[in-house]
Amino acid sequence: MFRTALRNVLAHKARLLMTVLAVTLGVAFVAGTLTFTDTLGKALSGQSAKSYDGIAVSVTSNGSIREENGQKTEPGISQKTLAQVKVLKGVESVSGRVSGFAGVGDENGKLIGSGWANKGSNYAPGKDGKDPRYTFTVGKGPAGAGQIALDKATADTGKYSVGDKVRVATNSPVKEYTLSGVFTTQDGQVNAGGSLVLFDTAVAQEQYLEPGFYDELSVAAASGASADQLLAEIDPLLDGKNTKAQTGAVLAKEQAESIAKEMSDVSSMLLAFAGIALFVGVFLIYNTFSMLVAQRTRELALLRAVGAKRGQVIRSVMSESLVVGAVASAIGLACGVGLALAMRSLMDTLGANVPSGTLVIAPSTVVTALVIGVLVTLVAAVFPAWRTGRIPPVAAMGSANLPATAKSLVRRNIIGSVISILGTGLVLLGVSIGFDGRTVIGIGAFFMIIGLIVLLPLLSRPVIAAGRPALEKIFGVPGKLAAQNAVRNPRRTAVTAASLAIGLTLVTTMSVLAITMGKAVDRMSTDKLMADYKVSMSDGSGRLDALVVETLAKARGIKEVSPNADGYFSAAGTTRLASGVNPAAIGNLLNIEVLHGSLDSLGKGEIAVAEKTAKEQNLEVGSTLQAQFDDGQKATLKVGAVYQDMESLLSPYIIDSKILSEHSEDQYIREVYVNTNGGESKASEKAVIDALGNNPAMTVATRQDMRNEMGGTINMALNIMYGLLGMALIISVLGVVNTLAMSVFERTQEIGMLRAIGLDRGLVKNMIRLEAVVISLFGAVLGIAIGVFLAWAIGTTFSKEVPGYQLVLPYDRISIFLLLAAVVGVLAAMWPARTTARLNMLTAIKTE
Repeated sequence: MFRTALRNVLAHKARLLMTVLAVTLGVAFVAGTLTFTDTLGKALSGQSAKSYDGIAVSVTSNGSIREENGQKTEPGISQKTLAQVKVLKGVESVSGRVSGFAGVGDENGKLIGSGWANKGSNYAPGKDGKDPRYTFTVGKGPAGAGQIALDKATADTGKYSVGDKVRVATNSPVKEYTLSGVFTTQDGQVNAGGSLVLFDTAVAQEQYLEPGFYDELSVAAASGASADQLLAEIDPLLDGKNTKAQTGAVLAKEQAESIAKEMSDVSSMLLAFAGIALFVGVFLIYNTFSMLVAQRTRELALLRAVGAKRGQVIRSVMSESLVVGAVASAIGLACGVGLALAMRSLMDTLGANVPSGTLVIAPSTVVTALVIGVLVTLVAAVFPAWRTGRIPPVAAMGSANLPATAKSLVRRNIIGSVISILGTGLVLLGVSIGFDGRTVIGIGAFFMIIGLIVLLPLLSRPVIAAGRPALEKIFGVPGKLAAQNAVRNPRRTAVTAASLAIGLTLVTTMSVLAITMGKAVDRMSTDKLMADYKVSMSDGSGRLDALVVETLAKARGIKEVSPNADGYFSAAGTTRLASGVNPAAIGNLLNIEVLHGSLDSLGKGEIAVAEKTAKEQNLEVGSTLQAQFDDGQKATLKVGAVYQDMESLLSPYIIDSKILSEHSEDQYIREVYVNTNGGESKASEKAVIDALGNNPAMTVATRQDMRNEMGGTINMALNIMYGLLGMALIISVLGVVNTLAMSVFERTQEIGMLRAIGLDRGLVKNMIRLEAVVISLFGAVLGIAIGVFLAWAIGTTFSKEVPGYQLVLPYDRISIFLLLAAVVGVLAAMWPARTTARLNMLTAIKTE
């Protein structure tokens, strides 16, 4: 029987091609993901390990606490501590490190590198006058307040040479330095597409901490000295609260574990989409084997008649699926390795600078890819094989086709209805639960999709019948025949349409949610912003220096300025987050809806409280809070206003920024709002940019700029999702091609008769194309409908958490989805339609 199965596979190579392609694509996605993440993880771990070469012990400071209980603490590791460590027995050398944000612009003033990975640090030469972390290709390290050094990639991009003047951007106005040298480094952020600016140590300390303090100490051990022994001697020299010492080996291990976790997260996300592709592939495989079994009914019956048992026939079909799965999995594994290499090359092309390393094809990747491919194929073929074993030999030999009985369809419809009702009920239950009900909605969505798949044969007739009059009116006889053929075998139509329905359910759900949330956030941010301009760091997360506010306030053409600074104070045993603003200007810069009291009270040292927080804390205008600030100082804060929540822009408490600055030496200013004398215009924008020294690290944005940025972010996220779901949609196309090709094979005689009574080749082609379009649109309509429903359900769960939330239906995208579904049908029908039109009329009529 195995030889028979092998012979059947070889005899039906063309019919099994689409199945092989479907499994190959899914397995390639899996193997490519695992190979790529393993390779990238190993390369990053190796690079990270190199950065700790020669470091026996590393001492780090959190650098976050400046004042505590009225007592000022050190902002980092002091020069005194460095000197104490340096004289310990077994210490070869100690270098102090200090770092923070720094960026350099290119010849057009645009920031070089990824904002989040742009860093500045100090050059710390040892006894030999060299810093072991950096290898200079040209020039030397900076020496003095006016010099810097750049990493080679940044210098090349900016076309800088030794001796050139370089404008360095930080979180304060731009400063100009002379380039003293260019270096290479194993720094992970630089290799991730960032930049590195090296300052003289004193300059870096002044810029990022305070003179005489460091973020980190790197301790090198003398020959024969133990890292653990050094760690034991260094620990007593530290305060144990704001500083921490670890061996280089421990740090390298922790970094490797962190990288492994990040790679695991990336792998899990990509594998989820691979799983969707394989799940969609199950329907194609199921359809293929179902049609092959139906077409070989007499052959299988003959095997039963000559003595083959039911189990042998079933095993024969399963053996065919095993061979197909094994071959497709092997091809998919090879393609996956190629895909991993392509992904790595793509990252290099995009400037990600992936560390060099060998390709990692782990044994687990090979086993996983092969097992998944074979298992998916076997599972998909189980039911067709089982149905084959139930066919009596005599009944099978008397029929070339085996339509589903009415009883089986009734049973299927009942089961599908129960599952669909259960899924819908769970989704509605999750909606009623609210924010915590999304898990319930996810479970309900799963059952809804399964119920839809089971019910598709029942739904196909009324849905396709609704469009039949239009097909007949527009396309005539081919349209009528296409609609009839699409519902001739409801099971086959259902399985083919299911793959498209699943893909478009996911695509529609994500599209509606993303665009709805984008609109809500847009309304929360831009509609509440009245300022002409918002100034922030280009990376979106950096801290602006207080000097930025002072510089803008004094600049010509600037009408009013307010910072948006994060601050903290404690009251009633809990920490409260506050926004520090300019009381005189904030009312003209932000559209703050005051419910009670007045914002003028901020200028009197009072505070404003968000409505939600006021209700939770039982606060109202006139209430007082006994507050304690970070420096330990206490104050009585009076509530002067209650305002409508603005979570996207302001903290629950608003306070004069001067009060916060009195209790904190280093305010975290995330944004600065600016109104100009001339209002929003190119001249006004230039005035703001010039006041900042044309700083490439800072963004000056109008309200429209912020809307464009939000739209760009949403579109990029959706395009990534569309790309990842593209594999599933490609398999859906293969499913339509497969169904049409095998359907044409079954209807060869019928098509010959149609040709004989006058249906020419062009009309036959139109019939096949329209049949494919009908099936594709059937799946698309159902998928989009369920996607919109699920998006509504999920969105409703957090609508109360997002002010101004309103469901937005992106009709333009939905129209594109339907158009693409129709295009998919036309493309999928090209080969079957051409094959059908070329059939010899007399040969087709004689075909059994």
